[in-house]
Amino acid sequence: MTYQTIRVRKLTPRIGAQISGVDLAKPLDDRTFREIKSALLENQVIFFRDQDITLDQHKDFGRRFGELHVHLAAPSPEGHPEILRIHADEKSKRVAGEGWHSDVSCDAEPPMGSILRLHKVPSCGGDTLFSSMYAAYDALSPQMKEMLYGLTAVHSGEHVYRGRYEYAAGSREDTKKAFPVSEHPMIRTHPETGRQALFVNSGFTTHIKDLPKRESEALLQFLYAHCARPEFQCRFQWDVGSIAFWDNRCTQHHAMWDYFPEVRSGFRVTIAGDRPFFRANTPEKSAMAA
Repeated sequence: MTYQTIRVRKLTPRIGAQISGVDLAKPLDDRTFREIKSALLENQVIFFRDQDITLDQHKDFGRRFGELHVHLAAPSPEGHPEILRIHADEKSKRVAGEGWHSDVSCDAEPPMGSILRLHKVPSCGGDTLFSSMYAAYDALSPQMKEMLYGLTAVHSGEHVYRGRYEYAAGSREDTKKAFPVSEHPMIRTHPETGRQALFVNSGFTTHIKDLPKRESEALLQFLYAHCARPEFQCRFQWDVGSIAFWDNRCTQHHAMWDYFPEVRSGFRVTIAGDRPFFRANTPEKSAMAA
């Protein structure tokens, strides 16, 4: 589309764009909102610089795109359950997002997207990498696509969240907490663009349903490596006040932890999503079936 209220500069041909000309601390008029949403759908992840917003303004921006998701395990600032605190320092033994993943894909209805703002960044490092699952799907051979149609993968939060955050390993809360397990199609149809995307990730996906263990493991390892190919990616270097807004339905991301023992800290708002589906009557599928 032609943008009138914002400026959009693509980072790569396949994924990522930087947005300028908008102050997210101010209420968005309808035209600006539509253009930001269009830029997100076109580029899958969009970035803003020099945004000085409060937690309430952060939530207000997220709510323009849908109901806010409350994370099932991670810590939040007092009085803001919809805000996810992202923090790493010299005491950290692990960091959130270290490894390719799609946010909370273990949920029956994984989040639509996430909006992360950092207010403390290391002197260097701490970049986030994003990979296009549209591009990963498009690059598969017709034979591989046909094999993946109809296959279902199991996604679990158990191994990701057990013993983390406030649920210390062995505590009463930890033993009582039940973490979600969901089944999702391995090829996901985006509900707004209609495009197909790979929907498995090394963070949450445990196995492929109805395949023997060895076949499941071999196929998943191939797909994980395929999704991480550099030609599908963009890389974002953070500054104080930077914001990244990614479409969780068609991307994966990886937070680099190469800055220890420095501090990297911020807050994330997550937008609720819907149940992943595969629309079988796409022109491509119909042609292959014929």
